[in-house]
Amino acid sequence: MAVKLKAERRDDLKKSNTKAIRDKGFIPAVVYGKGKETMTVQVDSIELLKTVRDEGRNAIISLDVDGTSVDVMLHEYQVEPLKDQLVHADFYIVDMKQEMDVMVPVHLEGESKGQKEGGVLQQPEYELEVRAKPADIPEEILLDISDLEVGDSIMVSDLKDGKNYEILDDENTTIVAVTAPDKVEDLEETEEEEDLEPELVGQKGSGEGDEE
Repeated sequence: MAVKLKAERRDDLKKSNTKAIRDKGFIPAVVYGKGKETMTVQVDSIELLKTVRDEGRNAIISLDVDGTSVDVMLHEYQVEPLKDQLVHADFYIVDMKQEMDVMVPVHLEGESKGQKEGGVLQQPEYELEVRAKPADIPEEILLDISDLEVGDSIMVSDLKDGKNYEILDDENTTIVAVTAPDKVEDLEETEEEEDLEPELVGQKGSGEGDEE
């Protein structure tokens, strides 16, 4: 079920008006979609922030624009870093019957046996790409890591697609693993060596350019 959020059409796009609505606790926003008319609106910044925190980034929002409801998802938002305040948002109009691709966060549950034995938990992937109809998009993908021992891992191939969604990431992608401490050190050294290679190539290229 979509969560409701009120919005008001905004026709005055002058900078002075934008500042005025922010001073009142609102933020400017754009509502758009494939084959749909783009609308400029304003929404209550606190209500939007509460919606995102309570329902998740992929929540379906029933946006009430001056009495007309539109099903949307929050596509993007901007935050003023110094004040840590929302300053703008983009809403994408969704077709509830059409599948779409979105990124869904991966959360871990429990403490692995391997960690208790001195192993190191590594999580290379914090999000997975999922294809589903808007109403079937999961808020999160929860993985129980309690039984993982040193040397064990969970890959995309270990996950079964949800009842109403499909995971699009390569099946050989490692999501989480428990490794021995010495292997973590070896991995870090390998990554440092790989990081150096592009710099050396770049320096060589610069030299050749100077000679020309």
